[in-house]
Amino acid sequence: MDDQQLTRRARGLAAAIEPVAGQVYFSPECHANYEALGFGPSPGDFNGVAGPEMESYFCSRGSVMGQVPGSVIAAAFGVFNHAMVERIVERGWAKTDAPTICQARDDGAVAQLRRVLGDRPDGVDEARTLLARANADLEPYGKPLYAGLAALDRFDDPLADCWRLADRLREYRGDAHIAAWTSAELDACQIGVLSELYWGLPARSYSRTRMWSDEQYDAAEAVLEARGLLADHQLTDDGRAFREEIEVVTDRGCRPIVEALGNDVDALTSILGRWGASVRDARGYPASGPHDLADAAT
Repeated sequence: MDDQQLTRRARGLAAAIEPVAGQVYFSPECHANYEALGFGPSPGDFNGVAGPEMESYFCSRGSVMGQVPGSVIAAAFGVFNHAMVERIVERGWAKTDAPTICQARDDGAVAQLRRVLGDRPDGVDEARTLLARANADLEPYGKPLYAGLAALDRFDDPLADCWRLADRLREYRGDAHIAAWTSAELDACQIGVLSELYWGLPARSYSRTRMWSDEQYDAAEAVLEARGLLADHQLTDDGRAFREEIEVVTDRGCRPIVEALGNDVDALTSILGRWGASVRDARGYPASGPHDLADAAT
């Protein structure tokens, strides 16, 4: 399989997985579960959906790795201001423990999917079989969030199991992406700046959610300009090619997933794509996410 075919299949599958797995961060059921544990409510509208509250977001997503400190969660997530994450997680762990919030996360994510899709949406058995095949031979090396999720039990219920398996694949690609941009000698603020411009967003917009200061942006942009990747707060031609190559390297990191599925990758992408459209229609995931913007950029 050449890079062009690998990229088409890997990115198409990732885009289909995103709203099905990523809806956990916008699920009203999750927000309610976290509030019951003492966390704050959703702060409100975020691109048309209920946005995540930061303490519960970091602790719930990080809980798949166990009761780890904020420094570990910041390292695994990769793209956030680590000093801010460490303080947020410390406050979060004063409210609950990892097993409790991990269970609240599972319950809320599955509840939203069940509310939107029903108990047995069309294609659920086929999707479960294919998702299991895609996960079967994946190695955890260098992939902390994937490894944490892979250590959690699967579900007997087909729809819940599809969510678990899709979440694993989502984090596998995320872990591979961090390996790609760190190997390209970027830091977390720098990849944020490059990514939002690559997606066609204004500078210092989407990446603000990663809690960077103007001073940190200034320092990141100075490095990127010195490398010839940025000029006048915009990507240069070399910068765009450089950022695209990071995505290609990420696609290569997902080769085991694509090869395990073979010609069935399009069938899985189609099923998950239909589910994801329903989730978006129900305002369970933003109408436009990073994968959609990345597709438009290329």
